Amino acid sequence: IGSGRSIAVFTSGGDSQGMNAAVRAIVRMGITCGAKVYLINEGYQGMVDGGENIVEASWDDVSGILQMGGTVIGSARCKDFRERQGRLKAAFNLVTLGITNICAIGGDGSLTGANLFREEWSSLLEELVADGKISGEQMAKYSHLNIVGLVGSIDNDFCGTDMTIGADSALHRIVECVDAITTTAVSHQRAFVLEVMGRHCGYLALVTGLACGADWIFIPEHPPADGWEEKMCAKLENARSWGNRLNVVIVSEGAIDSHGNPITSQHVKDVICKRLDLDTRITVLGHVQRGGSPSAFDRLLGTRMGAEAVLALLEATPDTPAYVVSLDGNQAVRVPLMECVEKTKEVGKALAEKDFNKAANLRGRTFLGNLEIYKKLAHIIIKVLKKPYNIAIMNVGAPAAGMNAAVRSAVRTCLYNGYKAIVVHNGYEGLANDMIENYTWKCVANFVAAGGSILGTKRTLPSQCGFDKISEVIKKRNIHGIICIGGFEAVQGAMEVDGARNRFPELQIPLVCVPCTVSNNIPGSDLSIGTDTALNMIVQTCDRIKMSASGTKRRTFVLETMGGYCGYLATMSGLAAGADAAYIFEEEFTIKDLQKNISHLRSKMQGKIQRGLILRNEKANENFSTDFVHRLYAEEGKNVFDCRVNVLGHMQQGGVPSPFDRNYATKSAAKAAFWILDKISNNVVGDKVVCSSHDSVVLLGMKRRQMLFQPVEDLKEATDFKHRIPVQQWWMQIRPLLRIMAHYSDE
Repeated sequence: IGSGRSIAVFTSGGDSQGMNAAVRAIVRMGITCGAKVYLINEGYQGMVDGGENIVEASWDDVSGILQMGGTVIGSARCKDFRERQGRLKAAFNLVTLGITNICAIGGDGSLTGANLFREEWSSLLEELVADGKISGEQMAKYSHLNIVGLVGSIDNDFCGTDMTIGADSALHRIVECVDAITTTAVSHQRAFVLEVMGRHCGYLALVTGLACGADWIFIPEHPPADGWEEKMCAKLENARSWGNRLNVVIVSEGAIDSHGNPITSQHVKDVICKRLDLDTRITVLGHVQRGGSPSAFDRLLGTRMGAEAVLALLEATPDTPAYVVSLDGNQAVRVPLMECVEKTKEVGKALAEKDFNKAANLRGRTFLGNLEIYKKLAHIIIKVLKKPYNIAIMNVGAPAAGMNAAVRSAVRTCLYNGYKAIVVHNGYEGLANDMIENYTWKCVANFVAAGGSILGTKRTLPSQCGFDKISEVIKKRNIHGIICIGGFEAVQGAMEVDGARNRFPELQIPLVCVPCTVSNNIPGSDLSIGTDTALNMIVQTCDRIKMSASGTKRRTFVLETMGGYCGYLATMSGLAAGADAAYIFEEEFTIKDLQKNISHLRSKMQGKIQRGLILRNEKANENFSTDFVHRLYAEEGKNVFDCRVNVLGHMQQGGVPSPFDRNYATKSAAKAAFWILDKISNNVVGDKVVCSSHDSVVLLGMKRRQMLFQPVEDLKEATDFKHRIPVQQWWMQIRPLLRIMAHYSDE
């Protein structure tokens, strides 16, 4: 669809991690569609100056930039473009090269500038004809300019998209710093005031606060009421009285009070020192947040948005508006650019008018969801009215990063509300053998950043442990509800419990599963806690392996990833790391496909990029094992490339949970706990809780953008029990992008 068309891409405004992934995807998708693709260096300034700043890109020009932070084509603020004369020069430079499709990557200012340029295009060309700079034929041929925007900004301050390119990577940097600061703060029992970026948007501060369990957060959209100094100090003292050895306060750089006056880190520190006499330090994170390699999420986001942007440009007509490609749940969608810009400006107006509720609402559902959970978790100072109910919390299945953060959130939500939190060690086996402990606030103090499962977790199902023993313990311990955090076995176990209730009345209590597994193979949920951390672990390893392969030249690596029969990790890490192929169980492949990939690599080794990366899911095919694939590649690649194999193994289950997994775990477990408390209060019969209907054994899953409680009974039809995967998997639609980015010709 792109033959005879030309596309140009530029980055403008503040840089953000993941911009390079978007540039790479635009170039490669454009070339695949038959279009010429140009890179404009130094943003709008390069467009105005023209000449060597606008160069045609080849496939290999964007190789090796996926894992780089910042933007390789440069970004600059440009005064010239703000003036009509500057835009006239830019129009001349584009027409000369026949460029009428532009992809702008930047913040709302950059995108507004692009839209103005589009609106003026016809009059600019008329002026160029009048000045004799271009011919009437050129004006007729290039009469219309198409614009598509991608939002690159670490602040996540653009309305109309769930996430902007760079926000997740910025959170990675911030959370790494907070983890490092926490250890020194605990040693000295200090309080730390951390200032994070975000301009007039509190997203980074809010998510960091949730992901790190901060005691207090200052953000522009939710300013504290008058007398906040006293309330904050009471909250910090309260945290100390529960056994905390440190306090963390997060201040967004745009933080204000309810009258619109700035709240600075220094002022917060002075208040804490004066009123509580605590040793308090300030850390301003600054430009660290913009730097470093992009996270797996930002690479995927940039790649998917870039590919969609090219399609949007090539399908545009003179009547279509300028679009911005945004993320809606797990879909890349096109939204009218100026609608989003207007909405984003509305937030600024609402903040100026001190209408803070409106500002928070305009930020969108993700922001509001985070804010709601923060309000529930953070601002309750506890003199609790004790209630006579016990909630059991346990991990089931294989360990995954984020499990402990979920346990912490569930325990604290129960305690806040006056319920007893009892934890079960070693899953259903521990429940059958009465391996149970009462947990207090202090018990989960250091859980949020810990990997693995502190409670211990087993894959054993309740039917293997004996329902009679489990029922006995539930009766003895007087358990009124169960929160089960885990993988496929957690859901399967819940289905078994649901089926055994008529025989064992003790099981007639509410049970909720929170999906937590690196495999992302849970029916009823698009995403599991732990998957993001595993993905980042694989992608970082791939980056290192690619460096090694670049050094030795003409080398191909075969990497085996986890996931059981589910190909999510192999597919997504393949796309995020720039792999040549990813073999998975869900997409059958034959020896012919393997041979095709080998001949692809043989021809690739003749070019500039002399390295190969192949991913294989551990259960992709029982006959074409990792060892077989490695030997085949080694034999067939003889004299052209050599081959090495890496099995990543349990590295993927370990590691410190990513910001996304901490935040997702905290929100999910808190939601699950509130659901249990609600079920209990509505189903009390005498001194017992009795729930016998299917809708009291549920899975809390993320479907597109919504968190839904779904009866596990309803999930049976959507499950392939033999292979332990959902029947339908949303990410399969992204697979073709992997082939496109790897440059396969389909002859």
